[in-house]
Order: sequence, then C-alpha cells, then structure tokens
Amino acid sequence: MEVHHNGHAASSTAVRDTETALYTALWHACAGPFVTVPRAGELVFYFPQGHIEQVEASENQAVGQQRPIYNIPWKILCRVINVQLKVDPGTDEVFAQVTLFPQSNQDENTVEYEPPPPPPRFHVRSFSKKLTASDTSTYGGLSVLKRHAEECLPPLDMSSEPVMRELIAKDLHGNDWRFQHIFRGQPKRHLLTSGWSGFVSSKRLVPGDTFVFLRDDNGGIGVGVRRGMIEQSNDPIHLNGVATAWEAISSGSTLFTVHHRPRFTGTIMRIEDIDPLRWRESKWRCLEMG
Repeated sequence: MEVHHNGHAASSTAVRDTETALYTALWHACAGPFVTVPRAGELVFYFPQGHIEQVEASENQAVGQQRPIYNIPWKILCRVINVQLKVDPGTDEVFAQVTLFPQSNQDENTVEYEPPPPPPRFHVRSFSKKLTASDTSTYGGLSVLKRHAEECLPPLDMSSEPVMRELIAKDLHGNDWRFQHIFRGQPKRHLLTSGWSGFVSSKRLVPGDTFVFLRDDNGGIGVGVRRGMIEQSNDPIHLNGVATAWEAISSGSTLFTVHHRPRFTGTIMRIEDIDPLRWRESKWRCLEMG
C-alpha cells in the first residue's frame, strides 16, 4: 500500500500553531507579568458584582448593584469551558472572553476537581519599555537599551554602513508594522526609526504607555502596547448579560460568557466589605490596594 503524506497541509498547520503561540505570548506580555488567566478545565468563582460593574462602566450609568432583582449569591463556582484571548479594537486593551459552566455542587471543599495539564512552553525573547515624551514624539524614534537590542532584536551586520535592518512585526490585530532598526549616533545607540512615528500615531501612544516587543525562535516578531491609563472600552456590556448568567446558574445546564479585563496590581492595604447591605460578606473588591 502506498501512503502519500500531505507535506503542505502539515506545514500550514505548523505555521498556524506558531502564529497562535506567538499571539498568545504577545497577549500575555501586553497583559503584564502579574496577570493570570484561567485555563479550560479549571474551577473559578464568578462574581456578579464584577459583572454589574462592567455594565456600569460600559453604559456610563449606575445600575444599583441590583442583587435584589436576581437574588444572586455573591459568588458562584463554575468550570471554565473555553478561553479566548482578545484585544479591544479601539483601545488595544487585552481581555479574555471566558465561557463558564455553573457547578451543581457549590461547595469548593468537596467538589471533584482535577487540574488541567500545564500548557506547552513556547520560548520567546522579549522586552518592554515605558515610553517617554521623546519616544512618543511623531518626528523621532524609539531608543532601545543595548541589552534589550542584543538579546531580543534580530542581529545587525556591524560591518555594513549604515548599520541597519528592517523589521516586520505583527500586532494582536494581525496588522504588519515595518520598523528600521538602526545603530547610530554619538555615542552610538539602538533606535527603531522608520515606521515608529506611524505606530505611535495609529496606537495613540502617550508618555506612560508601555511598548512590548517579542521575537520567537522562528524569527516571528510581535509588538503591542500596555496602557498607562485604563481607557473606556468601546465593547458594550449590557445588564441582560448578568440576567443571562443568572438564568444559566439557576438552570444548572447552560453556559454563559464573561469578559475578564485583568489590570489591578499593587500592595494590599486593608480588607473591608464594600457593600454589606446588598452583598454581605462578599469578597469582591474587598482588598484595598495602595
């Protein structure tokens, strides 16, 4: 029997797998080093208060922390069914779309649970830089530390004149960006020049934002941003989403979806119950960060 191997299909699959791994690594780099995202199969708690706060922020109006309407407990144990890592098209803020399934057994101490296997390792070289006023001017370039340039950027031919190389990078939206990496000046330093001003303008970068760069072992390059100030998302979240979640919880047989926007870090200053009347003993936002 003669067996024909479809080399093209295998190659295409390998390319897609690499692109997916690069996207995932870039998403996590843009989210920040202290951010964790649940994985499919894990058990998590759903906090209705947080969902309602997302509605208030999206619709720019208070909805009254309407626990009495639904009579929702302050936490619901759920299993993660699916996680999609996404990026806001208007603000470049990363978020995770998480599909949850409420557990019939709400006692986290007795529910059966087997953690999912760890994700495969994907090696990248990366650096991030908090942007200055000089970096975000539309007539200049991005200054890159010597250590970051040598560890993360593709190598330069130091015998050429001028010493420069074109880089083609992809952002989380799948857009290609072309930069010129040049080594020049007195004293000489590494700069991203041509293409940088267009990137700054398109992403509306300001001082305090962070530029993220990474490169994988196959030469794939990703670039992204992490905002210094949280921008209002253009993605609408409506109160009926909370109702849908509660219907799923009540029936015990329906999936529901939430958006996870992980941005808060700091030092715990104290613990308090922020709404003891409507959400007694709730752990949602009970930590005051300094």
